[in-house]
Amino acid sequence: MMLFLNILERPVPSEGQPVDPDLRKSWGWWKVKKWTVHILNRLYTRFGDLKLQNPENRAFAQMFQKHYAGKILECHLNLLNVIRVGGYLPDRVINLILQYLSNSISRNSMYTLLQPRLDALLFEIVFPLMCFNDNDQKLWDEDPHEYVRKGYDIIEDLYSPRTASMDFVSELVRKRGKENLQKFIQFIVEIFRRYDEASAEYKPYRQKDGALLAIGALCDKLKQTEPYKSELEHMLVQHVFPEFSCPVGHLRAKAAWVAGQYAHINFSDQNNFRSALQCVVSRMQDSELPVRVDSVFALRSFIEACKDLNEIRPILPQLLDEFFKLMNEVENEDLVFTLETIVDKFGEEMAPYALGLCQNLAAAFWRCMNTAEADEEADDPGALAAVGCLRAISTILESVSRLPHLFVQIEPTLLPIMRRMLTTDGQEVFEEVLEIVSYMTFFSPTISLDMWSLWPLMMEALADWAIDFFPNILVPLDNYISRGTAHFLTCKEPDYQQSLWNMISSIMSDKNMEDNDIVPAPKLIEVVFQNCRGQVDHWVEPYLRITVERLHHTEKSYLKCLFMQVIADALYYNAALTLSILQKLGVASEIFHLWFHLLQQVKKSGMRTNFKREHEKKVCCLGLTSLLALPADQLPAEALGRVFRANLDLLVAYKEQVAEAAKEEEAEDDDDMDGFQTDDEDEEGNGFDKEMGVDADEGEDADTITLRKLAEQAKSFRPNDDDDDDSDDDFSDDEELQSPIDEVDPFVFFVDSIKVIQSLDPSRFENLTQKLEFNYQALANGVAQHAEQRRAEIEKEKLEKSTAATAS
Repeated sequence: MMLFLNILERPVPSEGQPVDPDLRKSWGWWKVKKWTVHILNRLYTRFGDLKLQNPENRAFAQMFQKHYAGKILECHLNLLNVIRVGGYLPDRVINLILQYLSNSISRNSMYTLLQPRLDALLFEIVFPLMCFNDNDQKLWDEDPHEYVRKGYDIIEDLYSPRTASMDFVSELVRKRGKENLQKFIQFIVEIFRRYDEASAEYKPYRQKDGALLAIGALCDKLKQTEPYKSELEHMLVQHVFPEFSCPVGHLRAKAAWVAGQYAHINFSDQNNFRSALQCVVSRMQDSELPVRVDSVFALRSFIEACKDLNEIRPILPQLLDEFFKLMNEVENEDLVFTLETIVDKFGEEMAPYALGLCQNLAAAFWRCMNTAEADEEADDPGALAAVGCLRAISTILESVSRLPHLFVQIEPTLLPIMRRMLTTDGQEVFEEVLEIVSYMTFFSPTISLDMWSLWPLMMEALADWAIDFFPNILVPLDNYISRGTAHFLTCKEPDYQQSLWNMISSIMSDKNMEDNDIVPAPKLIEVVFQNCRGQVDHWVEPYLRITVERLHHTEKSYLKCLFMQVIADALYYNAALTLSILQKLGVASEIFHLWFHLLQQVKKSGMRTNFKREHEKKVCCLGLTSLLALPADQLPAEALGRVFRANLDLLVAYKEQVAEAAKEEEAEDDDDMDGFQTDDEDEEGNGFDKEMGVDADEGEDADTITLRKLAEQAKSFRPNDDDDDDSDDDFSDDEELQSPIDEVDPFVFFVDSIKVIQSLDPSRFENLTQKLEFNYQALANGVAQHAEQRRAEIEKEKLEKSTAATAS
């Protein structure tokens, strides 16, 4: 430690220092100083802080605080003092020293040492570092693109004295605001006053720039603190908005940035908000590139804060034109964030611009990719901006999702991106590209042959390197099978059925593959069975065989349940065929024993352990119900009774969950009446529960809020690793998935199957009902009544849809 202190205190010789700034900061003496300060910062923040509560480091922390922390602080302040007298200190050293000082503010002993020199530090060192300087002006004039890049580069912030100064001021007013906020604001106000009073040639433009930066940096604190909170609008009108017309470019840029920071405040006079918005829009056509960029970023805040979109709607075409002019000049993901905000706010109103937007974004994407490929070693923002372009395209596709004809127009523009980026060239943007493929395969009127050409690319990627993206790839594969079923079944070049089997069998038979990694595979088998009912008999045995084999090696209960859902879907597909295959494989008894075990498992809380989602319950219901219609020689009386009882239990649980979900959705629609339920609804719900002969289980909750983003399907495909978690996520449903079983009501299906038994084998039905316990007889009657009610509701819905279609 004494060695470090000695190095800190030792003056740097003036002889031999390079004149060139880049060589000077890398000069040996300054590098030693930099690394010494860096090491001491690490020791301070990781080992020298008593608040970290780490017993192993406590002795060192006590020693560090007692003997060295204050001395290091003194050395740092002496080093910074060089700046006051015009001396040289490398940017990185300044940044690191200010980090140390910022970390010292909250510690009473360190703050006590800092206080006597705080004013000089704050007003003569830190604030000047926040001001526009000669190096800024040189870069602004000679290379405005580099000025913009440095200003929005997170990596640059790690080395920047200006960023460290802003952080120091923010920490000071946050932790020690009572003693420092007022005097700092008075200092800023005095700069504003001198600036206003001075003539144009003597105005302290650079100090005003620093003052505006400080006001922007303290935005969160000032918005919450009186008396400043109530004066913010006046401050903006008097000291910020006038700078939009300032002859000095960097002040115009700073005015736009500060206006964006405060766009969300409550303006007492909406004309002031409109005026600021108009200023920001006008500066998008500024002659100086950094001003245009800062204005676009500020625009994002104003659009988010805008309560009346009519303020922006008339100038929307102009905004988009200026936006894309700027995108042609600058590669920056923050620009794309602004476009996403515009699209998100205006939704379907973007339809007239959707094709043009996608074309511009696609062109920008290719530019960004070319830049990134040409300069792989550099910290180029092109790659980030490329991701932003794809994300913005997804936002546009979502906004026009109810206008399928637009997808046909947009497809040729996006196809080259999808084709190229679904290969190894697109590993960095693979997730974003898959999201676009998901939208294109879901919302287009039909899936074109060009879009089908992407299937082999995804399969190759999955087999080669993209297993981590399997949940994302599942979404478009589901769309291909469910929305292009005929082509999936009939096309032989390529053979999509064989391709799917090759992929699924390869993944599920790989014993080195973790359970979590193969979760999408059984989901895809379900998609095939549900969408190709009666048309893929030859695939039932292979898929069941691979399912059973993997089931024997599966540990996770979530995955076991998924495999049982595959069995259930196969039974719904063809119960006789499925049962015969299970018997042929010699696993029928084992499978049904496991299935009933999983259905009956409950947690300590009494909540169901497995099959918690509505979709999962429904699949099981349809599978078990399909068994009921089998003849007596295939399903003995004992098995029939067990299946019948399990089915009734599931139907009750399903009904309760659907009712609970409807109640939650109603509560979501009424923010002021959370959890509200009418008396009529209470009576109806309780009446049904009494008919069913069971008590309502308040624990069985369901989150069925429909997710709008198609790509978020992937979230519901990920297993819940924590089997003991009772969170609402356990009950979140795959509501955003579309499946043929959506049209099948499990209650009606159950009652119709019972009627088949009753008509074909009355004695068998009578024997079944006579052996039922009283509570199951009550449940059966309740289910029958509810099925008729659902039948009437379904007919009514069909009639309403037919009437609406005729009217339209």
